[in-house]
Amino acid sequence: MPFEKTVIVAISGASGAVYARRILQGLTAGGVRSYVVVSPAGRRLLHDELGLEQATAEAILGPEVVPAEGQIIPLPYQDIGACIASGSLVHQGMVVVPCSSNKLAQIAHGLSENLISRAAQVTLKERRRLVLVHREMPLGLVELRNMVLATEAGAVVCPASPGFYLNPQSIDDLVDMVAGRVLDLLGVEHTWKTRWQGAGSGAAREG
Repeated sequence: MPFEKTVIVAISGASGAVYARRILQGLTAGGVRSYVVVSPAGRRLLHDELGLEQATAEAILGPEVVPAEGQIIPLPYQDIGACIASGSLVHQGMVVVPCSSNKLAQIAHGLSENLISRAAQVTLKERRRLVLVHREMPLGLVELRNMVLATEAGAVVCPASPGFYLNPQSIDDLVDMVAGRVLDLLGVEHTWKTRWQGAGSGAAREG
């Protein structure tokens, strides 16, 4: 089946595997084709946080979402000759989730020693949307400077910082908020509760 949009999903080794799973689920449910690259540290992350023995697309997605044939395309981490390493591949954006400080540094300084950093560099030079879901705290001066460099190059640094103004009732609500904001940045529709509708009336406005 044809897919209207194509997105690159890269998973690196910072904590936050659940964000990667939810974003990939949202892209799949939204009819988006996804090229998926997982770093070695990302594979360990998927094992440690999600209990996955193998970082296959089906395992990452979980049983909740079943992709269409050809909708999820896994690519080897060291294959810098893969299609996403070329600007000739037309896609609507790339997300690195979670984005480790190491991957942030590689991207900020234009290092292309693996497929994730190469695809990110190509995404930037082609002026396409690159979203870096950084998940580290606190931030040191090196990370802050790399964020500035990445932003100046055209990336969107989107820390995994869920808000509480929608009164989340579960961890899933917090995950959905971050994942939904990322899908917004990629131009993918979703039904997750992420929108602030303005203050309520009465006591909600008092104080």
